[in-house]
Amino acid sequence: MAEPTVRMSGIVLASLMFQHVNSDSDVEGLILGESKFEEQITISDSQADHIHIEEIYNIQKHISCQKLNNFYNSVGEVNVETVKKILADNKQESVIGWYRQRRNTDQQMTFRERLVHEKLKSSLSNPHMIFVLLTPSKLTSPGSTHRTEYAAFISRSRRMVNVPVLVNNLGLLEQLAYWKVSAPCSAVGYNLTMKKHGSKFFSSNGFLREVNEVNKMNDSLQSELQKACSDVEESERQVETLLADVSALRKRVGEKKQNGAGKDADNRPAEQKNNLLLHEAVRALFACSPLFCTQTLTLEAFPVPDVNADALTAQETLSPTHTATTNSRKRLKEMPLGRERKRRKSRS
Repeated sequence: MAEPTVRMSGIVLASLMFQHVNSDSDVEGLILGESKFEEQITISDSQADHIHIEEIYNIQKHISCQKLNNFYNSVGEVNVETVKKILADNKQESVIGWYRQRRNTDQQMTFRERLVHEKLKSSLSNPHMIFVLLTPSKLTSPGSTHRTEYAAFISRSRRMVNVPVLVNNLGLLEQLAYWKVSAPCSAVGYNLTMKKHGSKFFSSNGFLREVNEVNKMNDSLQSELQKACSDVEESERQVETLLADVSALRKRVGEKKQNGAGKDADNRPAEQKNNLLLHEAVRALFACSPLFCTQTLTLEAFPVPDVNADALTAQETLSPTHTATTNSRKRLKEMPLGRERKRRKSRS
């Protein structure tokens, strides 16, 4: 179900208050404007697009009566001829309701006001009628400061429902929201001007021509973006299949390398064991051979003295003295034996 709201400009509300302050008694009259159903689109940061239908009553003008109970009697019957006189040059179709200003009272409709409201709906053949109630009061005793409360009512199934009133230049938009609301105007000159020059700037759907061009460009960009996204998705899938093939080939190559390494190990000849005795014999016989000798040099290119070589040279120097001593001992042992033989021969 559509949500009803009443909208009026600050100028209209100020004129109503000013008229009531300058009068000595309560005031009532008719409200002119238009009522319509509007599709409101709210675009916010949390929600991309939210559409809701709203029943809007735009108050554009008010006509006050010269006295109370002017267009209705004590029973609540509405006099249509009197209403036409009050309207004067205004059209009857522009009447969307009526208003009343009462001093120092509550924000509630009386029984007579409800009867007049229902009779006015049937007399003007307009089921969408509103009633605006203003209740001013003095805040200070000298009357320098006044407070005025206002409310709007509509009838739903014989019940009066309070409707919120929005003042256009006083209300603030919701935070994080962007509204697209049309500003209605019922002036005859405005309508004629819009019909005459509107085709140059507006298209058949009511939007600016530049807006339509921007929408077309946006649609083409969206289509191109969708194509690019599909191409990227297809290329990514191809890359995934190629990576799977590469990993499978690498796995096969690794298995082949492992199998080849095992076969080479089986075909490789057994290592020959070293003959330790032969090595020791060769070292003993050819220890001093230049083929088996290596020389270590210092940083200054001088040979490093070898401890093993010094030990061998020392043994070689000692060995001839030792052999000489052994030979001399043998000779000493042999000498007495020869002398004894000579002595024996001489004795004999």
